[in-house]
Amino acid sequence: MNLLRVIKLVAANLQGVIVSLQPVVQASRFDLRRQGCRSIAAGVNGRIACLLASLVVLSSCEEKSEVVVAETRAATTRDKAPKLFATSDERFRDAKPSPVKGATPAGWLVRPASQFRLLNYGFGESGLGEVWVSIASGSVLDNVNRWLKQFGAAPVDQAGLAKLRVVPIAGTTGTWVEAEGEYASGMGAGPKPGYALAGVVTSLGGRIVTVKMVGPKAEVEAARPVLEHFAKGLKIAE
Repeated sequence: MNLLRVIKLVAANLQGVIVSLQPVVQASRFDLRRQGCRSIAAGVNGRIACLLASLVVLSSCEEKSEVVVAETRAATTRDKAPKLFATSDERFRDAKPSPVKGATPAGWLVRPASQFRLLNYGFGESGLGEVWVSIASGSVLDNVNRWLKQFGAAPVDQAGLAKLRVVPIAGTTGTWVEAEGEYASGMGAGPKPGYALAGVVTSLGGRIVTVKMVGPKAEVEAARPVLEHFAKGLKIAE
């Protein structure tokens, strides 16, 4: 309770006690009836009780002493200076850098990375185009067929996979995949008609690396050469 409020409360109760005592004095002077004096005395007792309670509260309102922390420790290699404008990749992936590095093509917008999008970009005038680089599970064939399924295309077998175009990626080669039609990502979003896919899937160092572009058909078709050049220039950290 605020100290000033307590003081005001005590003063108010003191004033009330004094006012309440006036009828008692008058009662003794004019010999009022005994029952009336008892009622007045009860009121006085109540005022006194309130006054005593206020004094107890006042006594507890002691100013707290200042607490000073003097404990120190030596800095270690685990202590790092905070970084302003850190990416999601830096904040949420235990400060581990992405194992995939690439030069951002002109006109692409860098977006926050995540656990599943090691590199993440937007492209196209519509603002709907997306490009991302991932390390996926499964095999090259599994990922190619997963992408085809998202566009309602028929899956391919190992023989069909071997017939697909091969392009450079990160110092090796990968399978180039294209599809178009209604895109259903399977991530809770509704189907998107008039979309297209272009991408590369490869096995590198025991890991499946994918570069995937999706967006409105015309924008994907125009950006395919840029995507191919981007995939070729990727680098994988040792």
